[in-house]
Amino acid sequence: MIMSTALKKEHKSARPERGGVVTLVEAIRQGIWEEMERDPTVFVLGEDVGAYGGAFKVTDGLIDEFGKGRVIDTPISEGAIVGAACGAALMGMRPVAEFQFIDFISAGFDLLTNYAAKCRYRWGAGIPAVFRGPCGSGLRTGPFHSLNPESFFLNTAGLKMVEPSTAYDAKGLIKAAIRDPDPVLFFEHKKLYRLPRLREEIPGDDYIVEIGKACTVREGRDLTIITFGAMVLTALDAAEELEKEGLDVEIIDLRTLAPCDKTAIVASVKKTSRAMVLHEASRTGGIGGEISAVIGEEAFEWLDAPVLRLASIDTPVPYSPPLEDYYLPQTKDVVDAARKLAAF
Repeated sequence: MIMSTALKKEHKSARPERGGVVTLVEAIRQGIWEEMERDPTVFVLGEDVGAYGGAFKVTDGLIDEFGKGRVIDTPISEGAIVGAACGAALMGMRPVAEFQFIDFISAGFDLLTNYAAKCRYRWGAGIPAVFRGPCGSGLRTGPFHSLNPESFFLNTAGLKMVEPSTAYDAKGLIKAAIRDPDPVLFFEHKKLYRLPRLREEIPGDDYIVEIGKACTVREGRDLTIITFGAMVLTALDAAEELEKEGLDVEIIDLRTLAPCDKTAIVASVKKTSRAMVLHEASRTGGIGGEISAVIGEEAFEWLDAPVLRLASIDTPVPYSPPLEDYYLPQTKDVVDAARKLAAF
């Protein structure tokens, strides 16, 4: 009887409160939990998402609340996870599939790009599924657990891609992704999961953040930095340094990578006349090239300097801490690039 009471108390404590001051990881957990309560067709599947609560505890407590029928531990087969999610979505369910690390999304690449992305176009059937997992580097997890995969999917019509940088956006976007009638890739930068700096008060009422809308996180007049994910914090730190030198930096957080909010980007560049695109993935073939092209096509006559791309170097992500720091754009790199841009 004592053990039973203890277990009940533990079970109760796993259920998240609505809103409150939370980390980014807890915001995502709240969002998934609330959508599972709201819609019985929503379910979770992935490796260790049930009894263990997920590698990063995003799904902690879900199995106790919703049972094994809606929180499904799978074999270690990302291809099978994607396939099962696609099949369930076609049968009227709304799966939320987790990759323990987003690097392993490559094992489901064929089904994502040749099936999920094309179903609606091919024969009018949507795949209302979310494929989510931790991305990003900076935590010394080496070349197999640090991927930023957005450029792999950027050329695939039919896939939406999301990457939040705040707890508020994380909850609102995961709820929007689950409700979306088409497949959404939801990237969560693991460096941000429990970062104290990102703890913030989020509303207790039901809200979503619209997919496809960027956010101006800092107003400025001298130059625009367009970025997303963990690089938003790097950009903000750089902007504080540059403000001491009299440079007023505007920062656009894309939040959604596909479809990209071209209107917000162009409006900001027309305002400041200088643009830097900052991202964590390697430079060659990265999303920065696409955004630079959009600016060149739609805001060229407002530019007072060439668009500058700042990204990681073209190597796998190193495991060595000094090498990983060298690989990644640092605050100093952004400051130096901004000075160059302003002086052009």
